[in-house]
Amino acid sequence: MAIFARVGRLFRGFLSLFISGLEEQNPEALMEAARMEFREKMAQYNSALARMAGVAERLKGQVKMKTGRAQDLERRILANHQAGNVELAGTLARELQELKADLQTDMAELTESEEAYQANLRQAKIVQKEFEEKVRRLEKQLDQVKIKEAQAEAAGALSSATFKVGDLGDTMKTVEEVLQKRYEMSAGKARVAKDIVDMDKVREKENESKALEQAALAEFLASQGIQAGGTSQAPQAQKEMGPNG
Repeated sequence: MAIFARVGRLFRGFLSLFISGLEEQNPEALMEAARMEFREKMAQYNSALARMAGVAERLKGQVKMKTGRAQDLERRILANHQAGNVELAGTLARELQELKADLQTDMAELTESEEAYQANLRQAKIVQKEFEEKVRRLEKQLDQVKIKEAQAEAAGALSSATFKVGDLGDTMKTVEEVLQKRYEMSAGKARVAKDIVDMDKVREKENESKALEQAALAEFLASQGIQAGGTSQAPQAQKEMGPNG
């Protein structure tokens, strides 16, 4: 039997560790379970409040009914006394006396029930408010924990991925070699293109083009009666053609 007890304790220990691990990994689930438990307890509390309210309402009905009956008895007592029915008036008076005693008891119980109901109602509202505030605090704390965990996770990832430029080794060396080869190839092609071009012929072509441009300009100016230096012949011709010529 001792062995079974020890095995049972060991099993409960493992189960407790397992559950504790689940709780640590799932605080949101714990909060939801707490909400469900609170809602269940509040439902039970509200049922008790409803019964208290029902008792108070029943007492209110009894007080109202007995108050009306007492008023009716008072009228009957006065009427019979005035009519000379003293014996009946006495019976009704005794009944009224007992009814008022019951009414006093009912009114006392009604006052007590109302006070108890209001006190428990206030207590329920306070508990509800405290629970909601605690949930908000826990949710805020949970958000802060998640932020810190994310920061720690990021820091850990960066720490494990820390490297120096030189650690890239062969990869960077290969990139450098490729770029150097491309540069040398492009520089060689530019050198060949430059050497192939005959710069003397290029300059001759440029001078020839400029000479043709100046000749065309001189021809255009001559057709307009303008000397190449910019002096126009038109005003002299008009002077010779005038009446004094």
